[in-house]
Amino acid sequence: MDKLVVARVLSVMTFSLFGTLFFPMLLALFMEDAVGGSVFLLIMVITLIISFELKSYSHGVSKNARLQVKDGVAITTFGWILISVLGMLPYFLSGELRVLDAFLESVSGFAGVGGTVATDVTGFSPAILLWRSLTNWIGGLGIILLFMAIIPQKGAFFMIKAENSFASERELPKVRNHAKAIFAIYAALTFLCFDTFVILGADGFSAVNHALTTVSTGGFSVFNDGLMTYNNPNIELAAAVFMIVSAVSFPLYLTAVRKGAKELFKSTELRAFLAIIVAATTLITLDLFLNGRNEFFGGLHLAFFHVASLSSTTAFTTDDFDTWPALSKGILLFLMFVGGCAGSTAGGVKIFRIVLLSKMIGVILRQKLHPQQIITAKMNGKTVPDEIFFGAARLFFATLLIDAAFAGFLILNGVNSDDSILVAISTMASVGPGFGIEGAMSNYSLLPDFAKLTAAAVMILGRLEIFTALVFFTRDFWETDW
Repeated sequence: MDKLVVARVLSVMTFSLFGTLFFPMLLALFMEDAVGGSVFLLIMVITLIISFELKSYSHGVSKNARLQVKDGVAITTFGWILISVLGMLPYFLSGELRVLDAFLESVSGFAGVGGTVATDVTGFSPAILLWRSLTNWIGGLGIILLFMAIIPQKGAFFMIKAENSFASERELPKVRNHAKAIFAIYAALTFLCFDTFVILGADGFSAVNHALTTVSTGGFSVFNDGLMTYNNPNIELAAAVFMIVSAVSFPLYLTAVRKGAKELFKSTELRAFLAIIVAATTLITLDLFLNGRNEFFGGLHLAFFHVASLSSTTAFTTDDFDTWPALSKGILLFLMFVGGCAGSTAGGVKIFRIVLLSKMIGVILRQKLHPQQIITAKMNGKTVPDEIFFGAARLFFATLLIDAAFAGFLILNGVNSDDSILVAISTMASVGPGFGIEGAMSNYSLLPDFAKLTAAAVMILGRLEIFTALVFFTRDFWETDW
């Protein structure tokens, strides 16, 4: 591992964060919030000093230096920790949250979890609210991918892979080369979402914040009741559409822009995703209607919104789905676990892995019947290599193990077993609000302190898809000269 290269890249990442802090500082000054402006100015100075020191330490490193795998692991892991620590300073130095809560809020924002420890976000200053939303937006496509869009680094395939799921390693060079185009699509969707919210009746400030957190599928809100505060079904419907759009692969959008919209529906994963949304919406609508919970069209509206919200792992809520019938809750839990498409802003284990595992089971069953035949499975019209199947299976079962371990830890900390399992699933899947103690109308404030710290670690594990973060703590990784 080349520590000078690592320091050089971290310096640029930190400087990029410095630029982001400029926006809430300007808002604080515009709102005549002297304390808030001073806090953000101080944090900008701290960030600039850290960036300068890292750059000075790495003096002499070539800008074209090629990153090795260990460099990528170190940059991704150190980068997430450093950005999360700097990201917590606005909450802590402004006096809004204590240290541990501020750190969890920061990690939740950047990881796109959207779960909060704040019991009353309306008490936050506008500058802090904007910062919360910006952390969602920065973390939406991944800190690394946005960084790559600004300053491409040779050999950074591993860093992109760490934050974004792709069905094939062969797609990574394309993603790196087209990072700016993907970022442009991301920004354009955000502006379109903002315009839509304003046209439908949202005020400018809340529209900006909700556009940032909707397209990023992060789920932070400037209101305690989220989108319910608008009491506007049109805004809810628009948000649902943008959540679904944002849960689709952004590299797929880039392909569609260049080759035509027909490319979208050649994607096996996208077809599966849309089929799941239609099926889940239909089943929940019927369940709510037949159980007398809602009239049919009201139930359809609620079902579609929450299916979009939880399948994209945004977790906006307009109703307490914790009180819904068991079948509906079970479907929503499944959607939380699965998440959206690979290469999107959504969390979860991803649709393509579920499709792959389903195909793998089909291949195994057919091989049992025809042991002499060579049986393969296809996605997008191409045969899937064995290593892709194995990679999907590894992450799927690793996710289950982390869920079980986190749930067990919560039980040891006094949380009941049902709540522990549900919190573990929603946290690992980057959903945030789920069921029980951390349900649709609750948050992370009810967790014991040490459990909050563990939850932050699990959020990072989920965002980095487990293995990137875990390999950092192995003996083999550190068996090298620094």
